[in-house]
Amino acid sequence: MDFRWLDDVLTLLDERNLSRAAARRNVTQPAFSRRIKSFEHWVGVTLLERKANRIELAPSLIANEDEIKSLVMRVNELKQKIRNFKSEQAHVTITTQHSLMFSIFPDLAEITQSKFANLTYRLRAANRAECVSMFLRGDVNMLLCYEHSLFTPLLFDSSVQKYLWGKDRLIPVVGGKLRFKLSADLRADEDMPIIVYPEHSYFGEILTQERCNFATKSTTINPFCQTAYSVGIKEMVLNGLGVSWLPFSMVHRELGSGEIINLSEAYGSVELKIWLYANSENAASIKALDFFKTNDFVE
Repeated sequence: MDFRWLDDVLTLLDERNLSRAAARRNVTQPAFSRRIKSFEHWVGVTLLERKANRIELAPSLIANEDEIKSLVMRVNELKQKIRNFKSEQAHVTITTQHSLMFSIFPDLAEITQSKFANLTYRLRAANRAECVSMFLRGDVNMLLCYEHSLFTPLLFDSSVQKYLWGKDRLIPVVGGKLRFKLSADLRADEDMPIIVYPEHSYFGEILTQERCNFATKSTTINPFCQTAYSVGIKEMVLNGLGVSWLPFSMVHRELGSGEIINLSEAYGSVELKIWLYANSENAASIKALDFFKTNDFVE
């Protein structure tokens, strides 16, 4: 098995074209085709059907694209661990939602760095569902994520320990030039542009369940942009491109400076909890979790 074949397959899944995939891999098309055939021979099944002007990928290959990506990532991490190994260092791989990567993880890292000088992190940010999947697969040692009371809490076996890091809340906000178009009671005009979450995103589902105004396309008459990427939403809000909902922890500095206005008095807010999970198989992550529990640094 040549692990380069996995990168070849991922490129082919992305391009769906042998010529373009070969060009991206910097090899000739015949050489690329031979490597794909070698991978098929190793797996033991045919994975693509070659036709006159196109190819068709096997459904089994398409369905396992995420697993292949995960395997490649883990192999690359193993290479880096071996190359950069230092016996006195402890390594923790942690996954978290994009919003928490910017708002909470820096505090978490600063606290642990003050106690464990040799602890190093590898951080993976993704949407919540993908973060949970990575933790369940064992791709990461720790999981930092939001939880909401209307949804079933994450349930793990005894090999996983958890710590309530703190509380947060989703709030409706506006910034930029739109700050000056609010009514006296801090309400947005009906025709004001809105940045909404996809209905099946985590924040979108929460805001829909809470029946919040202008949270998704179905709750606003003027959706300007739809995205689940809260960090991007914050930048758009700052530039006055629309009203949206964001975690308080992401915007508290801008609220203090007046760059962003909190509309909670008019539209309410949604309470969230932040949980930190650690796999017992990784000693460094459990030590960090125990340190948080003992000292209770955060509210």
